[in-house]
Amino acid sequence: MTDTQNMTRVAVITGASSGIGAAAARALAADGYKVALLARRLDRIEALAQELENGSIAIQADVTDRESLLAAAQRVQDELGGADVLVNNAGIMLLGPFSSEQHEDYRAMIEANLLGAITATEAFLDQLKNGGGDLINISSVAGRTARATNGVYAATKWGVNGWSESLRQELLPDIRVTLIEPGVVDTELPHHITHEATREAVQKGYDQATVKPEEVAEVIAFVLARPRHLAINEVLLRPADQLG
Repeated sequence: MTDTQNMTRVAVITGASSGIGAAAARALAADGYKVALLARRLDRIEALAQELENGSIAIQADVTDRESLLAAAQRVQDELGGADVLVNNAGIMLLGPFSSEQHEDYRAMIEANLLGAITATEAFLDQLKNGGGDLINISSVAGRTARATNGVYAATKWGVNGWSESLRQELLPDIRVTLIEPGVVDTELPHHITHEATREAVQKGYDQATVKPEEVAEVIAFVLARPRHLAINEVLLRPADQLG
């Protein structure tokens, strides 16, 4: 989709019901995008679409369910004319000591954080290629620095990082690929940790988070606003007082 065909660009955001995803939707809508809000929590994204008041749409979709993503891609094509931007934001952070007791958490993170991004990209790839698009992959500082209790989470983010670099080379110049690696951001990520002691410890750190989702969303909007001949391929950002 080119600007001459449709002056309104379209962004698809996974995990748009809260945190960085919801903030990115507001930032891009402010920049004139129509946004396809994808998430499992339909009530939240419907409320957000209504708040944006610009023709954005809410689509209930689970990134671990390929059929729901294919159906979402068809709706975006039919109702909005196709996607110019895909923000792979959906993900979970289920930290805890490595043990067989956490095996379901490991599979859930791999399916959501890594396979979910891969599948969403596959579903929207042809739309992004149609006239030149942008792929934004939300990774983490954990994709660079692993710590005790975050091994599988870090593995998913290292995977996203490596996959993103491969796509950057493969898809240029039709699609710009940007990897964004935040440190601690004030989101609900710790809420879903199943290991109680780890959840409590991590939540204490997140309660002191100084970086807000809106600040990460500003970075996303800045990257997308660059002229097509300029690609910002990687952005690592942390709270100024975060060491690792």
